[in-house]
Amino acid sequence: MFTFLVGLIILCVGYFTYGKLIEKILGPDERTPPAVAMNDGVDFLVLPNWRNMLIQLLNIAGVGPVIGVILGCKFGAIVFLIIPIGNIIGGAVHDFIGGFMSMRYKGANLPKLINMMLGKGYYRFFSVFMSILLLLVVAVFINVPAELLKVTLLKSECFTKFVAGMGVNNVPLTIFWAAVILIFIYYVCATLFPVDKVIGKIYPFFGFLLLLGSAALFIMLIIAGCKDPSLFLESAAFKAGMIKQPIVPVLFVTIACGIISGFHATQSPIIARTMKSEKFARRDFYGMMVLEGIIAMIWAAGGIAIYNLFPNLMKMNPNYVLERITTYFLGNAMGIITVIAVIILAVTSGDTALRSLRLSVAEIFKVSQTKFLNRVFIVIPMILLVSLLLLWSAKDAQSFGNIWSYFAWGNQVLAASTLLAGASYLLMQKKNCLIALLPGLFMTFIVVCYILWVSPANTGTNGPWGLGIDLKYAYLHAFEISILIGWLVILRGRKLAANGLDEEFKKEFEK
Repeated sequence: MFTFLVGLIILCVGYFTYGKLIEKILGPDERTPPAVAMNDGVDFLVLPNWRNMLIQLLNIAGVGPVIGVILGCKFGAIVFLIIPIGNIIGGAVHDFIGGFMSMRYKGANLPKLINMMLGKGYYRFFSVFMSILLLLVVAVFINVPAELLKVTLLKSECFTKFVAGMGVNNVPLTIFWAAVILIFIYYVCATLFPVDKVIGKIYPFFGFLLLLGSAALFIMLIIAGCKDPSLFLESAAFKAGMIKQPIVPVLFVTIACGIISGFHATQSPIIARTMKSEKFARRDFYGMMVLEGIIAMIWAAGGIAIYNLFPNLMKMNPNYVLERITTYFLGNAMGIITVIAVIILAVTSGDTALRSLRLSVAEIFKVSQTKFLNRVFIVIPMILLVSLLLLWSAKDAQSFGNIWSYFAWGNQVLAASTLLAGASYLLMQKKNCLIALLPGLFMTFIVVCYILWVSPANTGTNGPWGLGIDLKYAYLHAFEISILIGWLVILRGRKLAANGLDEEFKKEFEK
């Protein structure tokens, strides 16, 4: 339990020290924010900052800091240090810089920021890549909460008898697809209507449930840890079931959130367009990522504890492990509330993922989003594509596993890209770029190494597929490629420092 508590202290102290340093380097000021200068009543409008904080937290805290860490904690108690250190110097910096750049450039979405800071060549690839990833995110964040809802409802004998009494033959499958349809309908509504009409109204309630469930689990874990400190250690049975794959790069892909997540940079522009001052940027961007790290630490502790108590769970689907953690430590009633909180985590990231995709596509094709019909025309093809992904992901466990693996890897490609864009931005501003460049190059190393190494032969599983080369050569080539990319980013940043933004961007931001 000592390492767990030390990790929590690192997160708290890091927010007030390293977070303050990042704020000083970025230099927020009193300039007019996009929410005021570009108010359109749909995406650009001022919201109270406490709402912005909750929206940002629920946007970024998807199933990664829960499902991801339940998988990732099988690497051992080392996660209690990797999560907070990675969060403070990587993930929270990533979120802060991504959100801050968006505020500085009229609430620009991530593809536009990439275009400005890394150039048109990389932007063309990135726009397509990010759109595909967001489609995967939406599919994953419909599938997971629908599956969790099914597991929760099947525990109710009265409910299952009621459904069966309606003449339904396959009760579990019916519950799953009914949940999928309801969640999808909500996503479409949250995507089409103004941000203050749906998201701004219901997120405070969702945020309360999330914080209540996480706090309750934390308290019960502390009580259990005081009675038996070995719960958070690696027992012999736990070690036997640990993941034997290399921590670098696999852990940093498995725990897609909590440490660092590129998906967050697609979400930050949503509140960059609703904040009334840059002065709130540290608490809204850096602070909410730190809070996600605390949530991830709580679930990592719950995962290690339950695996020590019931080692056979290490071979089971993380959705079922999640349900066992909550009911064992919190009891059935509070356990259900906590599972609902996790469902909310997924739902409140999936809705804004679809919204971010709409905004990004509209920005790429320069389609005004003030008119409702324009929003509908962009969303219709997204609905069709997500439906196809859902049908594939629900076909069997392997199909969903493949979607999760490629989502997690693609997520970290976005993280590396955002940090490198941030480094280029800081170089243009003639400020210390190392705060973004070093974690950006580390994540570049991770994603390149992962795709070079991963294969069924190397992982001992049926997927995912990569090039499958030997690990030591994957390390070598990933290092070489990372150095090359770092050099190119420095050249781009110096060019921007000498010449400023390209003429098309200068004209746009001078309007």
